[in-house]
Parts: sequence; structure tokens; C-alpha cells
Amino acid sequence: MMASTCPNCGKRLRIWDVKAECSDCGVSIPNFNWQARLEEDNVYAEQQAAKFNKTMNRIKYSLWGTKLRIARLVLTILPALGFILPWVHIRSEAEQFDLSIISFSHSKALVDFFKSFFGDMGLYFTNMKLEGFSGAVTFQFAGYILFVLSAFFIVLAFLFNIFKCGKPKTKSTITLDVISIFFSVLSVVSFFLSGSAGAQAVAYNFGDFPVVNPAVSIMWGYFIALVLLFGAMGINIAVAVAPAKTDEELESERLAKKAVKEEAEAKKRAEREKAREEAEKAKAEEDAKRVEEAKAKLAASKAKKEKK
Repeated sequence: MMASTCPNCGKRLRIWDVKAECSDCGVSIPNFNWQARLEEDNVYAEQQAAKFNKTMNRIKYSLWGTKLRIARLVLTILPALGFILPWVHIRSEAEQFDLSIISFSHSKALVDFFKSFFGDMGLYFTNMKLEGFSGAVTFQFAGYILFVLSAFFIVLAFLFNIFKCGKPKTKSTITLDVISIFFSVLSVVSFFLSGSAGAQAVAYNFGDFPVVNPAVSIMWGYFIALVLLFGAMGINIAVAVAPAKTDEELESERLAKKAVKEEAEAKKRAEREKAREEAEKAKAEEDAKRVEEAKAKLAASKAKKEKK
């Protein structure tokens, strides 16, 4: 039984009460007060539909509801391009490194670092421990981790446009942008310190990558990435201070668009129905014309035979 008590008389139902009817009052438990329960289900369904429409209205409005928000959508995606550009480059007589997701100059980049790190984590931690966690390996390792954190927070800032769609003037995206910029600066500083420390050490192993006589330089890619990051932060500030529509306004617009769409569909259906009726009428007229022609031919043939 789904119910633990009879909804009519309140009798406690046991595991052996398998009949649909209550043994005391005889009411059908599954069908008891079904009209009221149906109305409750309808009310609940309407509430859920309204809640769903409200959420979808907010998501659409947050992403492309205004020209400013469309611009935000573009400018918060563009920073991803900055992370494939070289931020810092470490040259050496052995392996060379780029602070970037991938390298277009055959240097080792973030992807190569992760392959090496997950292949032998102990080697990295051993080397960092030997230098007292303050040498070239440690700074370069920290640079890559901070680089990942910067990318993570800028992606999170973009996703918060959806997560926080219920609060169109939220400043959380701005905070995440600031954190992303902060980590990007730390990653560049760490990588630069790695090159400086490596130059003093002359040679070292970054995991299984040998580095000899390194020299470090900040690359043009970081300045482009920084402009893109600040652009994302700026557009989020602009959206946060701009006027925002209420849920009632968004629902009104949705219903208006729905009405226009339904009117257009009804017009198309009416046009199709009219075309069908005209086609049937034309076919009926053509059939009638053929019948008349056939009758005329038959009459003419009959008259000709009578003359003979």
C-alpha cells in the first residue's frame, strides 16, 4: 500500500492490507478524493512550469537579453584565447618552456608539464624538496599551477553569468575576474623568478626536462591576455551597473513573443487550409468539366448514330 493510513477513516494499514478498499469504511483508497488530488497536481504542474519559465527567462536575458549582455557574452569568452598565447618564455641550451597551454615554438608548455607531472609526481616533489621549495623548479611549478587557477577563475566567471542569472546585477563575476587577473600576475612573476633562479643554478631538471643556462623573458602574449581579462572585467562592471528587467517584464515579453509565434503559426495553418480548399475546389471543377465534356461527347455520338 502506498498510504500508511486510510485517507477517509484514518485506519492504520498493515502490510497485509493489500486490497484497494479499506476494510473498515470500504472506501477505495487509490481513488479517494481523486478530483481534489487532480486539482492539486494541476496547481503543482502550473507552479513548476512558471518556475521553469522564470529560470529560462533569466538565463536567456543574462546571456543575450540586451546588446550589452551580448557584448559581455563575447568579451567573457575571448579571454580563453589569451591562455593559448605565450606569457613567459624560458630559453635554455636544453629544453625550453612557455607559460601557455600549448606552444607553437616547439617549447614545453602546460600540456607537456601535466604529462610529465602525472607520469612521475615524486620526481618533481623530490627536486623541490632538495632546493628547499624556493628554487627554479618550485617557482616554475607554481607558475604553471597559478596559470591553471587563473584560467579556472575566468571560466568560472563566465559560468556565473548562468549560475547567478537570478541576480542580474550580481558583482560575483567581477570578483572572479579580479581573482583571475591576480593569479595571472602571480603566475608570470613565479615563472620569471624560476628563470632568474635557474640562471643562478646554471643547470637543473624540471621533472624529467633538463634545463641548462636558462634565460627568461615576458612575452607579448601576456599583454594581450591581460587586455582580454580586463575587458571581461570591464564589461561585467558595465552590466552590473546597467538597469535590469524584472521577472514580470521578462515573462510579459515571453508571452508576447509566444503570442506572435502562435499567431504566425495560425496564419500559416489558415493559409495551408485555404490552399487545400482551393485545390479541392479546382479539382472538383476540373472533374465536373471532364464529366460535362464526356456527356457532350456521348450525346454527340448518340445524335450521329440516330442520323444514320
